[in-house]
Amino acid sequence: MSELTEISQHTFADASALAETLAHELAGKLQQAIAQRGRALIAVSGGSTPKQLFDHLSRIELEWDKVYITLVDERWVPESSDRSNARLVKAMLLKHAATAAHFVPLYEAGQDTPEAGLIYLQARLAALPSRFDVVVLGMGGDGHTASFFPGGDHLTQALDLQGRQRLWPMRAEGAGEPRITFSLPALLDTDALYLHIEGEAKREVFKRAETGEGEGRQYPIRAVLTQQRTALSVFWSP
Repeated sequence: MSELTEISQHTFADASALAETLAHELAGKLQQAIAQRGRALIAVSGGSTPKQLFDHLSRIELEWDKVYITLVDERWVPESSDRSNARLVKAMLLKHAATAAHFVPLYEAGQDTPEAGLIYLQARLAALPSRFDVVVLGMGGDGHTASFFPGGDHLTQALDLQGRQRLWPMRAEGAGEPRITFSLPALLDTDALYLHIEGEAKREVFKRAETGEGEGRQYPIRAVLTQQRTALSVFWSP
């Protein structure tokens, strides 16, 4: 069995308690980065799980004008779509105190495919630090994280720890729309790495991935759990 990375696990009574604690943890990391380097870069995940987290984080006072926010991955849809992660971030995070933060989307309007938009996104990201200060991952019931979906057309390349390409298009049966995602080595290049999951079903998926038993060995999230580069903090609630 592959050796696991350093993992610290934090369990909460409910999603609200998790969101409040994790929000303050993230805010502390961002403020620390600002104090050390003058600005902070965080990558967050979409979906329904982080809504409460974003709301709590948006209300915390810190130097938001020095914070840059991007996404771990994105569906290749315009922000007018309710499937857009950018739309979620703007609605739930870029408000209250966090209105002053700078958002860097992973979608280029007018480009029909993630492949066509890739050059624009690479140029946009070139203006940011190459290393993240904070990365917050989520996980699906199929064991995917970011857009590392089982059967993804660029899954092998995106998970390659020696790979140098930071962004990859991704298409998979379970992904719905075509997507764009940061690679695993890009996401591991961070000072703080978190996995935010909720519900008993996802905890069971995580446990299978952690032990590598049965189908758990094939879950893409296992690549995060077995890498040896970056410690992982797992926040879970029922």
